[in-house]
Amino acid sequence: MESTAAGGSPAVYDRIGIGYRKVRRPDPRLAALIDGALGDARTVVNVGAGAGSYEPADREVTAVEPSRVMLDQHPGTRKVKAGAEELPFEDGAFDAAMAVMTVHHWSDLKRGLAELRRVSRRQAVFTWDPTHPRVLWLIEEYLPEIRELELSWFTPLTEVAEALGAHTVLPFPIPHDFTDGFQVAHWRRPESYLDPVVRAATSTFATLGPAVVEPGIARLRADLESGEWRRRHAGLLARESVDYGYRLVIAGD
Repeated sequence: MESTAAGGSPAVYDRIGIGYRKVRRPDPRLAALIDGALGDARTVVNVGAGAGSYEPADREVTAVEPSRVMLDQHPGTRKVKAGAEELPFEDGAFDAAMAVMTVHHWSDLKRGLAELRRVSRRQAVFTWDPTHPRVLWLIEEYLPEIRELELSWFTPLTEVAEALGAHTVLPFPIPHDFTDGFQVAHWRRPESYLDPVVRAATSTFATLGPAVVEPGIARLRADLESGEWRRRHAGLLARESVDYGYRLVIAGD
């Protein structure tokens, strides 16, 4: 399943990108996992770079991003406005390529992954597997529309790994205090979903829009006020992390 046009368009991030870095703060545990996957690479291209999350500070990084709003927030000096499907670099231009929570927004996944392989000798792609059985409670109980949207965006992990020629797939259970505020980050902090600033930094909420999202959030608010959510999810409150299907896919030398 390829990404939809809505998922592939930079227009979503042109809309939600303002203030993005305040909510989407890189988590050091995920940063360490990605840094390790880059091996001994000196030069790295970060495709779908956004505001620069997870870029290693001790390497020469070139950021590629189709959204001008996001690119303007990127603190780096090597920045290129382009899409993953047509990278403006020569073959083997970089030691490694990285792509973090972006492949589901590409208009042509296989072409984008082929481009990663063309311009680098090693690739590290962090994504989510839509076939993973555990579903975030927010989706199951309050906003099932998110599930439908995500299934139209994300490609099964096996297909991503095959297209990339991956040799390693590493799981990343989400810690309860995960600092990068993408959708699943607040699984043990349900009050966070009530904050419109938090929701505005997530592409699924931005794509579905208030008419769909606000009734579900109103039900969540009522369940938090009554204590119903905590009665239903008491077991989660004792967990340090939960595997929701996020994976780091590694390929190349």
